[in-house]
Amino acid sequence: MGKINIRKAAMIGCGFVGSSSAFALMQSGLFSEMVMIDVDRARAEGEAMDISHGLPFARPVRLYAGDYDDIVDAAVIIITAGANQKPDETRLDLIHKNVEIFKTIIPEIAKRRCEGIVLVVSNPVDILTYTAIRLSGFPEHRVIGSGTVLDTARLKYLIGEHLGVDNRSVHAFIIGEHGDSELAAWSNANVSGVRLSDFCEMRGHFLHEESENRIYEKVKNSAYEIIERKQATYYGIAMAVKRICECIIRNEQSILPVSSMMHGIYGMEDVVISMPAVVGKDGVEDVIPISLDEEEQEQLKKSASILMDVNRMLKEQHGV
Repeated sequence: MGKINIRKAAMIGCGFVGSSSAFALMQSGLFSEMVMIDVDRARAEGEAMDISHGLPFARPVRLYAGDYDDIVDAAVIIITAGANQKPDETRLDLIHKNVEIFKTIIPEIAKRRCEGIVLVVSNPVDILTYTAIRLSGFPEHRVIGSGTVLDTARLKYLIGEHLGVDNRSVHAFIIGEHGDSELAAWSNANVSGVRLSDFCEMRGHFLHEESENRIYEKVKNSAYEIIERKQATYYGIAMAVKRICECIIRNEQSILPVSSMMHGIYGMEDVVISMPAVVGKDGVEDVIPISLDEEEQEQLKKSASILMDVNRMLKEQHGV
């Protein structure tokens, strides 16, 4: 990996999501060095101090506020910077503000020729990951988004609750845009290899479509519900960031529905969207063409076309 320090992470953006992610990563013991960067330097310093004061109860990690020169050898560069989603905003409403912010951040990373994996968490994550690929000129497999990793966790959690089983035994994916056009891939969902509908019947649930719709709506609206109640979501995404970093640093080659560039799967081309992918030390190794029924394929194409329209608009308005 050349100049890379495999035990080092950089966190760009120290708001709720950035600081919660740094806290989760500190507890994970994955890294021995973490630099925190924010346009508000005092904020980054405050967060680094606050988290560092708990280190006597954790494992050693050098955690400090820094600047872009400190990220050159980071194995993972996590970007959470951006404007927050307001209660009445969709993730797509955030686009213009956050694309402008990325136009200041990504060139700073690119000109230092960083060789680590860039993990985009800011919303709308699919659009901003596409923007980061375009602006950085880095190989596509090295620039990934947190995608629908958290949405998928929400889906597994809710199915587990519904069926009274450990959610880690539930295998199901939310795919597509991390946003309002995302879809649950129900046709291949299973609980430890048993088709979801069969397992439901085993547990005394027979109204499959009704349950699926209710659970899907709950997943899709989770962020809005949390934002309405506490103004922001950050713990769930922090744990998703930790999970993605584990896959990269340990070269786990686990399958996670991250956002990555598509090249032909289900006809999708030149669009960043969430599909299950093999994630390891090089970022995304392979995108997995999971089987979808016709209706799901249509929904996925619709989701991709929404994102492609936005990409076209950004090219015209922001030159990205």
